[in-house]
Amino acid sequence: MLLIFVTCFSFILFFRYSLPIKPLPPWASEMRLLSFCFWKDFSILFPFAANKNTLFNVLSPKKVNNNTSSTLSTSKKNQSMMMIEEGMSVLDLPNLALECILERLEPAGLCNMACVCTYLKDMCLSDHLWENHMKKRWGRIIGHAAVKEWQFQIATKKESNYFLSRDKGRGLLMGYLCKLWPPVMFIRHASYADDDDVDDANKMESSSQPSVDSIVSCYRALETGKFWFPAQVFNRENGHVGFMLSCYDADLSYDSHTDTFQARYPPHGRRAAAIEIGVSWDRLRAPPVETSPHDLHVSDCLNDLRPKDHIEIQWRRNKQFPYGWWYGVVGHLEACDGNISYCHCHESDTVVLEFNQYTPGSRWRHTMINRKFHREEGNEADGFYGGIRKLYHKHEISMWQQFWPAEILE
Repeated sequence: MLLIFVTCFSFILFFRYSLPIKPLPPWASEMRLLSFCFWKDFSILFPFAANKNTLFNVLSPKKVNNNTSSTLSTSKKNQSMMMIEEGMSVLDLPNLALECILERLEPAGLCNMACVCTYLKDMCLSDHLWENHMKKRWGRIIGHAAVKEWQFQIATKKESNYFLSRDKGRGLLMGYLCKLWPPVMFIRHASYADDDDVDDANKMESSSQPSVDSIVSCYRALETGKFWFPAQVFNRENGHVGFMLSCYDADLSYDSHTDTFQARYPPHGRRAAAIEIGVSWDRLRAPPVETSPHDLHVSDCLNDLRPKDHIEIQWRRNKQFPYGWWYGVVGHLEACDGNISYCHCHESDTVVLEFNQYTPGSRWRHTMINRKFHREEGNEADGFYGGIRKLYHKHEISMWQQFWPAEILE
């Protein structure tokens, strides 16, 4: 009797002081769902587990009476009803069918689906799904210059992570500092060790983010306005009269609240950089050529210019300013009466360029260039004319003409 009392008493003390009762961790509530997922994977290894009746009997709290004849006769009906009640998961679909569904989702829908599970996240954030959304949303104003700027930012981020990362084997600079000042770095790592929970949360957050060089990362950077990309703006500075029918380079940032852009123009000479807000989508375009606004564009269309051809030409106030593109048309020589049957203006080395948005007699109304030896031409009073682009497509011409001023300019 004494032996039994001592055994029970020691057993109670052991559970009282050696095993303190703690609340269950957050993942304990998910164990029921985890058991179903585990059983599904388990059934791949053991074929008998794939039988839905067996799975139902094991998981169901009710016992099935296999001795009754009614149960035997309606087993197939119960099985079919059970399959209907359970339903089919999206993950049960073939990959091709699932991709067809995901291709029809809008960006917001893809982001919501990516939060469901890891498998759907990898599919929803794949480049081939976001490529169409990128072209549809941003393709008209994102050109080669913007792509190069994004690639440069990606390389900068990767280089920064390579030098400053605290992960083992990844931070080149941190590893070098550890060798130079081991005690100091030991203290820093000790301080980081105190925030294990924060570090684990940061790691989980970073692991759930798409890769920095993915299309969805670029799409998100554009939508949030974090990516300033180069493009061109028609009628800069809210349609200032001095910039009518012109198009200038700028760095743009999108504002999702107003569905407009903020434009940051490069400085003109001693003038500081100008900033314009509220730039609408219809005033933007991707740069048609890769020529820098500070460089002369090489004209490759001079021999093809004919009267009534639509063109845009580089112009700058002085040589300290960057070029802007200005809209014009090819006119007839003074000796030509404009009759198409007798016009020989295209055979002359002199080409007349007209800017009909200005009144006749204005010094900005027209200028003449040499077809064979055209370079930058002009002076400090009238500005300098640079390279020429011939407009072959109707949508380019209509884009210019939609900004035609209501009144002729002086």
